[in-house]
Amino acid sequence: MSGTGDVMGNGGERLRRWRMVLGGEADGTGCALGGRDAAMDAALGALYGPGGGAPGAARGDRRAGGLGGSAPRVARWLGDIRTYFPAPVVQVMQRDAIERLGLDSLLLEPEMLEAVEPDVHLVGTLLSLNKALPETTRETARAVVRKVVDQLEQRLASRTRATLTGALDRSARTARPRHADIDWNRTIRANLKHYLPEHRTVVPERLIGYGRAAQSVKKEVVLCIDQSGSMAASVVYASVFGAVLASMRSVATRLVVFDTAVADLTDRLQDPVDVLFGTRLGGGTDINRALAYCQSRITRPADTVVVLISDLHEGGIRGEMLRRVAAMKAAGSEFVALLALSDEGAPAYDREHAAALAALGVPAFACTPDLFPEVMAVALEKRPLPVP
Repeated sequence: MSGTGDVMGNGGERLRRWRMVLGGEADGTGCALGGRDAAMDAALGALYGPGGGAPGAARGDRRAGGLGGSAPRVARWLGDIRTYFPAPVVQVMQRDAIERLGLDSLLLEPEMLEAVEPDVHLVGTLLSLNKALPETTRETARAVVRKVVDQLEQRLASRTRATLTGALDRSARTARPRHADIDWNRTIRANLKHYLPEHRTVVPERLIGYGRAAQSVKKEVVLCIDQSGSMAASVVYASVFGAVLASMRSVATRLVVFDTAVADLTDRLQDPVDVLFGTRLGGGTDINRALAYCQSRITRPADTVVVLISDLHEGGIRGEMLRRVAAMKAAGSEFVALLALSDEGAPAYDREHAAALAALGVPAFACTPDLFPEVMAVALEKRPLPVP
């Protein structure tokens, strides 16, 4: 009874909301839609109604409409949803349209790309279509990818540089500094228990010094990225982070992508867009071959951090992959295994391989882009990883 009272008390607004949720004809709720509400309902019905052709749509779904295969009609729909819904909702609806209605091929047209709301998932779709992009669309596609990359760099770059610079400075400190290299603030804090009140002074038993300022490389980072289709968002974020790391003078960064083959994209790191268009999403997976390549490029194991970004669904030689990880760790390299580098939540991954890595002292976990700088800082300082 209380529910009935609530509906009656809220009047038409509650009925209107139910009508928007249920879709279909007005006789289901007795509430007719008009104006903006009717336009929003039509946009939703075109995608989620049976007329939209969504695979698996329930027979009882009352929404009507459809996008069909018409590029002009889809372009108008993309414009409508950007008018009626906020950007995060638009991105979800675009993703659903691509996945549910098979609109990938329409993204090969410049007019379509100009109409979409760019986001990480759209970039992943474009990269998977990279080889199929006609010349007339390629520049538009690069502009879409550039917009997303620039947004990510603005969000992530300064914090990453600040966090890693601090970690590199701390890892370079020495306990036997020359007088000119003593970090007096940290030395005093570390020796406060040795304060002598009668002399009003601190007797330092342990000196903490800055590492000598040097232009030479302090650490080496190898990003080894799985470019199978399920890792699209991770590839986008990792490419941006790779470019940020490469811009730091004290870090030598190598970026390697792999499926069943291995591609070293280090020479493209000055521009993450070039890195992304150098990938080829959707292949198989041979982690062992990729790690063999990375291992062969390590020149200073004790100063190297290897970051494997993969769901660990190995198509190569499992035992050899694990032996390579163990060998790199035994040589002094830090090894980080990320099941995903994205905001998408818990990923699907090979649990057996993850457990095998954990047994080697390499916990495998998913990492958000916002947490990645802290993970890298901890690895550079050889501290225990902040596993979620």
